[in-house]
Amino acid sequence: MVCSIAISEKPHLNDPVLIEGLPGIGFVANVAALHLISELKAVKFAEIVSSSFQDFAVLTETGGARSPVNELYYVKRRDGGRDLIVWYGNTQALTTPGQYELCGKVLDIAQELGCLFAISLGGFKKEEVKGTPGIYTAATDEATLKEALELVAGTKIMTGHVFGIAGLIVGLCRLRRVKSFALLIDTVGMFPDAGAAKVALEAVDKYLRLTVDLSWVEVAAAQTKKTMESFGLVRNISEEKKKEEEALRWYI
Repeated sequence: MVCSIAISEKPHLNDPVLIEGLPGIGFVANVAALHLISELKAVKFAEIVSSSFQDFAVLTETGGARSPVNELYYVKRRDGGRDLIVWYGNTQALTTPGQYELCGKVLDIAQELGCLFAISLGGFKKEEVKGTPGIYTAATDEATLKEALELVAGTKIMTGHVFGIAGLIVGLCRLRRVKSFALLIDTVGMFPDAGAAKVALEAVDKYLRLTVDLSWVEVAAAQTKKTMESFGLVRNISEEKKKEEEALRWYI
């Protein structure tokens, strides 16, 4: 297995917090991370490619190509608060060994920069979501779990399994003695869910006192939808509808 990392800068950070934002159910983490990168003017300092990523490139209209990739960004805060490391990308690894290697490499980099805390985000699949989406959490230890539960009233303890990076990072952080909690938000999971991402961001904002403007989350969701459609990870609803209409003509 090959996981190649290109680091362009090693920033000096103040007690940084790692925020995971890879694609998953409802693309909740992806939308949230993209919004943070945009609103906080985050600076990219590392690119990661892996042999366990999807084995193709997406060609652009101008003749270029975009490959599956993960990126790390940093945010240096001027208000004295803890700095951020935002983990963003257009794919997770496709194999279990690949997921472990990818997560391990990112945690290695984060810890080298002084990171002792990580937050993973994700969606919790529901057939229907009415009103404000619910929140579920899991953590590395009881004290951190208590902090997560107190962020938003009604937050529940997650039981069972948390699959993918959102769950793996909490487990690996516990082994590394890095504190971590996961926030999973109710979503139907069929499209980039701006509402669920906003709920996740509100919790992160409260915990880290970021005061991020959340009025443009829908823009991040639209950008995520466009990117994921190009990688075949989100159905293009208009195209699917057109195909269905064309198929029905044979029966008229």
